[in-house]
Amino acid sequence: MINIICVSCPIGCDMTVTKEGEEIQGNQCKAGIKYALEELTNPTRNITTSIKMKCGSMLSVKTEKPIPKGLIMDAVKVIHEADVTAPVKIGDIIIVLDCGVNIIATRDFI
Repeated sequence: MINIICVSCPIGCDMTVTKEGEEIQGNQCKAGIKYALEELTNPTRNITTSIKMKCGSMLSVKTEKPIPKGLIMDAVKVIHEADVTAPVKIGDIIIVLDCGVNIIATRDFI
């Protein structure tokens, strides 16, 4: 059995799941079932971090959508090796990761 706290909604159900995902207990909505099964088969996470600009300032960025948990360290390495110059607008694509997910700016930098 695996204990999982669901983050699909504000309730934060404390769920118990078998390793095979055959039995899920503790969820209060259907979103919990989906979340538990995804956590067992392909857990994903969002990345929020900063990139150093050529001028020395920092630019906050994030993944446009979650990436597989196993790719996080490689993605962070690519992000931190990036060389970005101004101007940057919120939502601009800064990097496209090998997994096809965009790293986007979360603020303007003029």
